[in-house]
Amino acid sequence: QVQLVESGGGLVQAGGSLRLSCAASGRTFSSYGMGWFRQAPAKEREIVAAISWGGARTYYVDSVKGRFTISRDNAKNTVYLQMNSLKPEDTAVYYCAADRLGRNSARSREYDYWGQGTQVTVSS
Repeated sequence: QVQLVESGGGLVQAGGSLRLSCAASGRTFSSYGMGWFRQAPAKEREIVAAISWGGARTYYVDSVKGRFTISRDNAKNTVYLQMNSLKPEDTAVYYCAADRLGRNSARSREYDYWGQGTQVTVSS
């Protein structure tokens, strides 16, 4: 079992930056693929970024390419999402998720564990 706890969300003006963190429990964090998803009101949950177990492979949804960076520190059992040049359309609850097979998957159904989410609000 893996427990995930997100932090770092908040209110920021358009053009600003935030860094989300996701701290994982357990000794097998380094073997998990990790993903960041988001869900805005009245919209479906969507992938934002994902990173493979060792960090060699990443995935980004087109709308965040060049603005967001996913990274991980396996020694700290933590995955990060650096978000720059934020836009109002980035407003959502952001969730991190863990995939036991270590992939950088864009498919939510391939993730086994989920955090509770952290709210990101970008004002115009």
